[in-house]
Amino acid sequence: MKISVVFGTRPEVIKLASLIKQLEVDESVDLHVCFTGQHREMVLPLIDFFELKVDSHLQLMQHNQSLALLTSNVITAMDQYFEEIKPDMVIVQGDTTTAMCAALAAFYRKIKIAHVEAGLRTHNMLSPFPEEMNRRTISLIADLHFAPTEGSKINLLKEGVNKEKILVTGNTVIDALFFTLQKVGESNGYAISADFDDKRIILITGHRRENFGNGFENICKAIRELAVKFPSYNFIYPVHLNPNVQEPVTRILNGISNIQLLPPMGYIQFTQLMQKSYLILTDSGGIQEEAPSLGKPVLVMRDTTERPEGIEAGTALLIGTNKDDIVNNVSALITDRDLYAKMAMAQNPFGNGTAAKQITERTVHFLKPNNAFTYIRPELSAP
Repeated sequence: MKISVVFGTRPEVIKLASLIKQLEVDESVDLHVCFTGQHREMVLPLIDFFELKVDSHLQLMQHNQSLALLTSNVITAMDQYFEEIKPDMVIVQGDTTTAMCAALAAFYRKIKIAHVEAGLRTHNMLSPFPEEMNRRTISLIADLHFAPTEGSKINLLKEGVNKEKILVTGNTVIDALFFTLQKVGESNGYAISADFDDKRIILITGHRRENFGNGFENICKAIRELAVKFPSYNFIYPVHLNPNVQEPVTRILNGISNIQLLPPMGYIQFTQLMQKSYLILTDSGGIQEEAPSLGKPVLVMRDTTERPEGIEAGTALLIGTNKDDIVNNVSALITDRDLYAKMAMAQNPFGNGTAAKQITERTVHFLKPNNAFTYIRPELSAP
């Protein structure tokens, strides 16, 4: 059975690495791995770190390209790729433009589709944008849905997905986190700078399109106020390369002694920085899943989240982008030890590190002769 795994961004390769390694050692699988090049500079070091064999590099990234141009380029390239490779199944992950386009191109060629991290929903098509549309589109056409949580499974069932096609596995990002911590622990080659040891760290990430403009202005003003209010804390912000992020961050936060604005950080070093941090301020999705395994409270600077399980478990708190709300919530976690301990000790609802093994077993079983189950793909309905 020929299986093609497609990824294009840093989060995708992190969350697919353990699955690729599982599929590599399965003798029944003819594996072909394709990298579209959407996040080339950030992905190539991870391919080396996870020791992945990539068969095709499509190099589709162009500077400051629009979503429409990226979408058309990826669909065209993936269609040509599938014509050449002719896989029995295509595996995509998450909600990126690469994942949606690869799934759509596979659907046009009537190739089976498996969706890793299926069923995440905010029920708001503009938040996150365009990710909510991307993942809903994949759910309409996928043959296998690997949901990270029971809540994600319920979302899919409400949309009419056949329950036989859904498997709750936990999130593969936890598999990657455990692999990374073990590999880093066995080597001295990945140590981050000792400069991060002198103060407690507030770790910050931010890159969401829906926060561009006023959202990032408010986030930056809140960070500046917090840095002045808590001079014994080190506010570390690896700044995304997008100009819509770089401009307000640099303008508002430059020159403050306990704020460090860093270039985008590699996954390995960032994982270690998460370990060293006191709490994390983010608008990311994956960090909401990883940080609880490290006992780090997460404050989510978004108005919605497709990962409500973290909110419900108490590992994360949804605080939006209002400046005062950010300042008040961070201040509370710094000054209230009981509140901090309650979040830090909450149980991670996103998995135990066995997702890749479960996905491999289910996929191989599905593709075996006489085991495939045909059903009519559902129309998307309101939850």
